[in-house]
Amino acid sequence: MPDRMHLLPTTDEMLAWMETIVAEGIRRPGYPADESVRHWLVERLRGLGCAVRTEPVEVPRWLSGPATLTVRSDDDPGREILVRGFPLPFSAPSAATTGPLVRMTEEISVPPGFLAVDEVGLVEAPVSALRDIAISAYDPDGEFDTLVQTWPFGPRMHQVAEPAIAAGAAGYLGATTGFPWETCEYYVPYDGVRRPIPGMWMTRSDSLRVLDMMAHGPCTGVLATTCETTDATTENIIATLTGASDHWVIIGSHHDAPWASAVEDASGIALVLAAATYWSRVPVGERPHNLLFLLNGGHMANLAGIRAFVDRHRDDLLPHVVAELHLEHAARQCRPEDGKLVPTADPEVRWWFTSPEFQDVVRDAVTEQRLRRSLILAPDAMFPEPPTDGAHFHREAIPLVQLITAPPYLFDACDTMDKVDAEGLTPISRAAVRIVAATAGWSPRRGR
Repeated sequence: MPDRMHLLPTTDEMLAWMETIVAEGIRRPGYPADESVRHWLVERLRGLGCAVRTEPVEVPRWLSGPATLTVRSDDDPGREILVRGFPLPFSAPSAATTGPLVRMTEEISVPPGFLAVDEVGLVEAPVSALRDIAISAYDPDGEFDTLVQTWPFGPRMHQVAEPAIAAGAAGYLGATTGFPWETCEYYVPYDGVRRPIPGMWMTRSDSLRVLDMMAHGPCTGVLATTCETTDATTENIIATLTGASDHWVIIGSHHDAPWASAVEDASGIALVLAAATYWSRVPVGERPHNLLFLLNGGHMANLAGIRAFVDRHRDDLLPHVVAELHLEHAARQCRPEDGKLVPTADPEVRWWFTSPEFQDVVRDAVTEQRLRRSLILAPDAMFPEPPTDGAHFHREAIPLVQLITAPPYLFDACDTMDKVDAEGLTPISRAAVRIVAATAGWSPRRGR
């Protein structure tokens, strides 16, 4: 196939798309901003000549308002502090849940009805340990020996409040003392599971204030949170281009987000749009297969979009799919400075979850495009399936390549445009073209 990389959109074009998406505001499932972005995407994909349709996805829509904790000293009723925070996603609302403050430990021997104060930190993972389980790595600067990556989850992942609930807590207070920056706007959990108690995330400095009061004697807290979970309908966007075979390659990401989120996942949307733009400009005979561009809804509601897509198309489409490519998170590494995360010139470590059929292809594409800080991993290297929006394709035994990064700010409101790895957008897009082009002549290998 001739080299037509000049047909890709420019980095500036991709950044402009992302600015448009971010400007709409918070794109949680069922929110107006997510609907606006869906409409914008449909029109843009139609403008490329794609046949576009949408499919409904039922989601829980979580609406949030103010959250406060009032702490009073039992020994000195005149000593009181007020803390403002962010409601724990999918937790119960409360006008005034009152109880003694108790630090979460492995063994809690107090009666039910307390407010659990849980110190939470993020996972710190030596990249050398991930390299040891990787198929291969592209690390031309030799950084992986000493690099440590901060993930956006703690050890309990989504199960942050579950130990407190099991111990009989009436409310959960997430103390972000282990976060490297000052925040309470942490959109975890996002599994869509409705918790029976109220909860609130507190900033690191507020957490330390609360813990200091507790250290000086018993305290009573009053937790008030405004939030609501309702049923809503979002949509998956499906855009197609005819190719040179009757088989299919799927190129996907998701369009919703925890906040106005630039990296999560305006960057993924831009990468899928770049792929659609490129292949729309290539003659039909040079497209290796029919191409399906999939932008899922409901990622931030327990992957509702991809689950709905796979369930709906398990029998009619998936048997004809040659490969699936998922593109998420062009992210810059940040360093903590004065309570904030400051972007560096370096990309976050790139995780390429790759089926055996693609291992050489991905290694060559990553090397050719000099996508440093890349790890090529088996789909089940870290977890039973890739920790991506496209995980359910692995369950269906579809050959896949799924790119994701895991910066610590992924679920935080500080995921802004300055965190985007702008320098990586074009090389990743070129690598994606190489990966899709490599499937020419392939037949579906599902489950082989």
